[in-house]
Amino acid sequence: MPVLRTVLLTGAAGGLGTLMRDLLPAYGYRLRLLDLRPVPGEPDAIVADLADGDAVREAVRGVDAIVHLAGISQEATFERIVRANIEGTYHLYEAAREAGVPRIVAASSNHAVGFTPRPRGITAPLPQDALIPVGTPHRPDTFYGLSKCFGEDLAQLYWDLHGLETVSVRIGSCFAEPTSVRMLSLWLSPADCARLLHAALTADGVQHSIVYGSSANTRNWWDLSEARALGYLPQDDSEPYAAKLIAEQGELSDENPAHARLGGHFCTEPTWWPY
Repeated sequence: MPVLRTVLLTGAAGGLGTLMRDLLPAYGYRLRLLDLRPVPGEPDAIVADLADGDAVREAVRGVDAIVHLAGISQEATFERIVRANIEGTYHLYEAAREAGVPRIVAASSNHAVGFTPRPRGITAPLPQDALIPVGTPHRPDTFYGLSKCFGEDLAQLYWDLHGLETVSVRIGSCFAEPTSVRMLSLWLSPADCARLLHAALTADGVQHSIVYGSSANTRNWWDLSEARALGYLPQDDSEPYAAKLIAEQGELSDENPAHARLGGHFCTEPTWWPY
């Protein structure tokens, strides 16, 4: 695939999109930005709803790949999730198919498998056979997580039917630094996120691949083998933040229902989308 190409970045005004629109150009990408809201400082960004099929078709025209970060990223009513995350993703895939876009890198989530029990009783770092594999069955913890299961299955369908490649990245928590003890295991630094998206955009023969997205955390819970196979080389680790967070919040407890599953508090009291 060419080194320099135009990439449509959806969700460009969101938290993750803001981080990536600053970091991805260093890899040689020309970004075309799209969001439901205006993108600060980017007057040429496309302001459109992914549920608007005509607008989406116009947005994908002439791009070489898509990084799909748009949508509701917390819990919401089923109706809102359907419009933003399910119908919107469908419109994006259909527009990409019509335009001949060869690859989408899509933000999936750990919440697609959120009810999977977290590893317990083993001192970090976990041995390979204790890590949660990519092939673990879908166990969504919310309507939001359910929409990410749909996105992964839609990506598989479009590969099988139309040869449209996707890397579905089950992102843990991408922030400047981890903010909870649980996040020590799932943290994806912004720099590592950009490394992973770049690897997903440039790897050969991905077909439809599902990978976990986290940094090289000492307390990692899931298997990064598939991500590394794309050429992803994580360089950051949450461990420097561990002592402070554990002192403030305590260790994870097997008796706490919010600590028992991969999805954390989304399995008990999910955070609701504020917009």
